[in-house]
Amino acid sequence: MTALVNLCGAALGLGVIQIALAGCSATEPRPDAAPAGRGERLRVLVDTDANNELDDQHALAYLLFNGDTFSVAGVTVNATRGGGTIDAHVAEAQRVLALCGREGVVSLHAGANGSFETIRPTIGRPGFDGADAVHFIIAQAHAATSAPLVLLPIGKLTNIALALAKDPSIASNVRIVWLGSHYPEPGEYNLENDSAALRYVLSVDVPFEMVTVRSGAGTGTDVVRVTQREINDRMPGLGPRTATPVMGRHGEAFQTFGDYAVNLFAHITYSGTPPSRALYDMAAVAILKQPAWAHASEQPAPALVGERWQVRPDNPRRITIWERFDREAILADFWATLARPVLAAP
Repeated sequence: MTALVNLCGAALGLGVIQIALAGCSATEPRPDAAPAGRGERLRVLVDTDANNELDDQHALAYLLFNGDTFSVAGVTVNATRGGGTIDAHVAEAQRVLALCGREGVVSLHAGANGSFETIRPTIGRPGFDGADAVHFIIAQAHAATSAPLVLLPIGKLTNIALALAKDPSIASNVRIVWLGSHYPEPGEYNLENDSAALRYVLSVDVPFEMVTVRSGAGTGTDVVRVTQREINDRMPGLGPRTATPVMGRHGEAFQTFGDYAVNLFAHITYSGTPPSRALYDMAAVAILKQPAWAHASEQPAPALVGERWQVRPDNPRRITIWERFDREAILADFWATLARPVLAAP
């Protein structure tokens, strides 16, 4: 894997030909764009297991199309068990960047295939598993800005934990907003893919926020669900149009992210009544854009003992828990953003 994955003139190794984009210049800021709660754009680095399910792709597109709210420092990628090896996750992130008109503008870096406990003893060696992403995270954290870098991991926490272990000084320069956990209940996919990485992050004095999932509970990002009909009705043709088609992961070719989204939803299973699918990761981007779309509370940092949470009411270190997401407001802005994208840049 090359240190920096450059989409310009590079094949994806999956039959994707060179991508040239047309009509991808940034539009003027939307007058109805929701504020980020600050006077300037939030600088965000997203860490994603892009090939897992389909919520990562929608989170990336939503972030990249909110250029009036976010500047995107870059994208780092990790591998979780549902999406294949790191190469498959990188390839999917490349597709999304290309379809969003951000190839060669927002850089992409391959991260960890393995787990935190396996990789940590090797981080002093050159070329350790995930080195490109870890070094990039550290460099961006040290870049001089007026506000901390927002690290937005929407998969396992391996890359983030490795960066903190390799350079503990970045803890004062970052704000970590992680999509994961059913807290205070046990379990959840991102947590289970590397629970040791989460334990390490909880042990470090670093600003840390958990954007809860809570499947079926009605209080986590699981409530931000869409049906296939909603996607089929709203998404076709949305986003900038590529001059050359981009091959999707299911073999078809696309020229807009909206059309690719329709295809992703045609190859996924549904649950609930009516049958639907949650856009968990997209909701994590949404609450960065507009914190009023969920409820945030500061709590003493808990401990993850085994696979269960242990409340620590006397712990002076505090973290933020996000819950009670406003599905209607989040989805309304998601549709509006994809209909009128403002392309993000570093």
